Amino acid sequence: MLTDIHFFAKILPQTFAVSFAIHNFMLNLLAKILKNKFMPKKNIVTLKKIAVELGISVSTVSRALNDHPDISAKTKEKVIAMAHKQNYVPNVFAKGFRAHKTNIIGVIVPNISHYFTSTLLKGIIREAEMNGYKVIISESINDIKKQTELLQTMNQFGVDGILLSLARKTEGVESILSMLEHIPLVLFDKVSAKVPCTQIVIDDEDAAFRAVEHLINTGKKRIALIKETENSSTSEKRYLGYLRALNKYNLEVDESIILSTEDISMLQGKRLTSILLSLKNKPDAVFAITDGAAIGVIKTLKKNNIKIPEEIAVVGFSNSKNSIIIEPKLTTIDQPGNKIGSQALKYLIDEINNENELGNKTVVIKTNLIVRESSFKPLIG
Repeated sequence: MLTDIHFFAKILPQTFAVSFAIHNFMLNLLAKILKNKFMPKKNIVTLKKIAVELGISVSTVSRALNDHPDISAKTKEKVIAMAHKQNYVPNVFAKGFRAHKTNIIGVIVPNISHYFTSTLLKGIIREAEMNGYKVIISESINDIKKQTELLQTMNQFGVDGILLSLARKTEGVESILSMLEHIPLVLFDKVSAKVPCTQIVIDDEDAAFRAVEHLINTGKKRIALIKETENSSTSEKRYLGYLRALNKYNLEVDESIILSTEDISMLQGKRLTSILLSLKNKPDAVFAITDGAAIGVIKTLKKNNIKIPEEIAVVGFSNSKNSIIIEPKLTTIDQPGNKIGSQALKYLIDEINNENELGNKTVVIKTNLIVRESSFKPLIG
């Protein structure tokens, strides 16, 4: 028993990384197992105990707590008062099992530490609270196997529906298609055309096109791109927008200034900028598909005394908090995470409430280009 408990405790943080709701629930469960094994059992307050104290039936207690119209106001008051006195807490999972509804939504994201992900989650949580739902959040850490395990765990927990943002390199979608047969599921942000469900996205290609077109309109002609490696649908769409802008304005597509990285971070932005600066024919602008990478670009340009935007302009993507902290402030695409998250939750609730009408549509949320000093220096005076 102890060996099993120690193993459980060891793998628990990995299995539910940064998933606070699940993690805390399982830690509490582990604590209960240890107490039951080595300590005297505490009195657990149940409907039956409340019923015995009041001299009424268990079904009467249950209906009183659920405000059933057949129960008198006086009985309801007595039951509620006793429940408070005994510190009774309803078992949400048992209640959900009986009602076939838990009012809990499962959310799986690739990386919970990203600023943009935090804006998505804020939108989801706020919309959930407004509609009487609780949210369990978990992180796939961009691991496809873990993503599959989390889908199964969410289903086992009896959530009413799942919001899923796909892990990078998700190609096979069999586990997701299988889940669609059992539970409402909506994809958001990182999606796949292979999954026939409602998907909440932005137009990544058009947003990237407008970002690069802006650089062209400021006189830039040799525009570098920093993107993710292949198998990232979001990155590929932004790459297509970049190519479309160059083609529209008859600018050369030079593969030597199109750089890819597995981890599209500030650190990689710095590293790839050093490569760009080592070229004999340097770019006069850089479009990075995340703000983090773009900020890395700015830091390296400043370190090398490159004037921004006169010598090399920079545009990012996301409109993160850091985009207005960095100097010069970063021109970027405003990606409305709060709205994407809230819309995803709204569509999922619609499908939960209309389980015979599961959706198969793509909802596109509008983005805006925010022009700042990293790409455009206003005239003074």
